Amino acid sequence: MGRIAVGRTSEIPEGKMQKATVDGRDILVANVDGSFYACDDTCTHSGASLSEGTIDGTTITCGWHGAKFDCKSGKLEKFPAKIRDLRSYKITVEAGTIFVEV
Repeated sequence: MGRIAVGRTSEIPEGKMQKATVDGRDILVANVDGSFYACDDTCTHSGASLSEGTIDGTTITCGWHGAKFDCKSGKLEKFPAKIRDLRSYKITVEAGTIFVEV
């Protein structure tokens, strides 16, 4: 598929995240201290949208059951049961536009 524009840097303030849909796939884009990261937006536990949860540093917490993932790597950080990690995506920023490689 390649590189897809998912928004502008001005649309995602530091410490915030938003969902983008790319080719039918929901992707979370997070701004952590001015750096942008992307991973799957769907929690691997029960299918919640992670962009509706919270972010603290690089840790995304699912709003449904509290699963915690690292937005940089997609790795599960904490949950009572073992669930799959999220897929992470490479981000590039050019002239204020955020691109995700899928």
